[in-house]
Amino acid sequence: MELMKLITVTVSLFISVTVITADYVRPQPRETLHFQLNPKPAFYPQQVHISLAGDKSMRVTWVTDDDSSPSVVEYGTLPGRYSSVAQGESTSYNYLFYSSGKIHHTVIGPLEHDTVYFYRCGGQGPEFQLKTPPAQFPVTFAVVGDLGQTGWTKSTLDHIDQCKYDVHLLPGDLSYADYMQHRWDTFGELVQPLASAKPWMVTEGNHEQESIPLLKDGFASYNARWKMPFEESGSSSNLYYSFEVAGVHVIMLGSYTDYDEQSDQFSWLKADLSKVDRTKTPWLLVLFHVPWYNSNKAHKGEGDGMMAAMESLLYAASVDMVLAGHVHAYERSKRVNNGRPDPCGAVHITIGDGGNREGLAHGYINPQPEWSVFREASFGHGELKIVNSTHAFWSWHRNDDDEPVRSDQVWITSLVNSGCVSEKKNELRDILMAP
Repeated sequence: MELMKLITVTVSLFISVTVITADYVRPQPRETLHFQLNPKPAFYPQQVHISLAGDKSMRVTWVTDDDSSPSVVEYGTLPGRYSSVAQGESTSYNYLFYSSGKIHHTVIGPLEHDTVYFYRCGGQGPEFQLKTPPAQFPVTFAVVGDLGQTGWTKSTLDHIDQCKYDVHLLPGDLSYADYMQHRWDTFGELVQPLASAKPWMVTEGNHEQESIPLLKDGFASYNARWKMPFEESGSSSNLYYSFEVAGVHVIMLGSYTDYDEQSDQFSWLKADLSKVDRTKTPWLLVLFHVPWYNSNKAHKGEGDGMMAAMESLLYAASVDMVLAGHVHAYERSKRVNNGRPDPCGAVHITIGDGGNREGLAHGYINPQPEWSVFREASFGHGELKIVNSTHAFWSWHRNDDDEPVRSDQVWITSLVNSGCVSEKKNELRDILMAP
């Protein structure tokens, strides 16, 4: 009992210090969602979500209360008629006095591109359907970070559901469970309607850490519930990985694991970039949680260490766009590198405005930096439509009075088309070959 009191006080102090030291005032957010108990049979699949798992494959993840439930997925292209079956794996975890259900991860495939599949988890229960991404352009990504579980979250998800997208990208801070493990369960139920139908590709944020010194390592809940294709991309950690879809190579990095030049993540990043073929995947995107280019007072400078370690590598690799969260507002930069506008740099976008319970970050620094094009503290989501190998259309949609308003938009030309890739070929080779 004394141990539990000590843990509660430690966690409370940590959260209190975080709030007190903030140098901006958050407005009142919408209410936190409350979920009514809806008991289901122990075998019933819950919190169903899917993610890409290598070439022509999809990972189906779900939770059951029944430990004997099989990690089996039946699937096919006709409703109720399953021509294929796949066997997966399962895991579970304990967190203080909380015990998770049985968490199933099953990879299905090979799957045809741009095709609707019907599937059933565990051999019984309801039927779900998913749509695989296209094999070639155009392809559309829905992008939003820092979701949480508030009224604003529900509004954002409703707006994303109206978007004709192929893959959802989420740069960290998913559930805002913050040690309360049942909030992971309610988040899984909240996003299931979208996440069971289109692949959700996520990376971790600070709210996924949930570490307790001497008692619990960080990211235990996140890693158990949201398994990404790290093994398929040659990574040794679920906190960073890559995947390809329809001519786009996407790299998901970890802001909260080692990233210096001697780290495993840095070594993996170099190896991953060495395999990128810009003739096959002309677009190169990178996502992580803490933004490098941020003119908001919130979290100012927190990404400087990672930026110092990795920006030169991403610049040499001619990364087209960098998408981050953490700051609860929206901001878009010019192509930028080393703190200055650069036609061969990446476009940086901060989109941590999904609907978290902490509210928005209104405190922008003035004057607006030269590299910053558009910034606004509103909840919303982004849509990135890669039209072809040379052009993409980015738009940000504000949740304004529950209407999906397109507030910012821009056409982006790929660096492959600009000649920057060929100009920096030798520079990239030298960095990749360095010990």
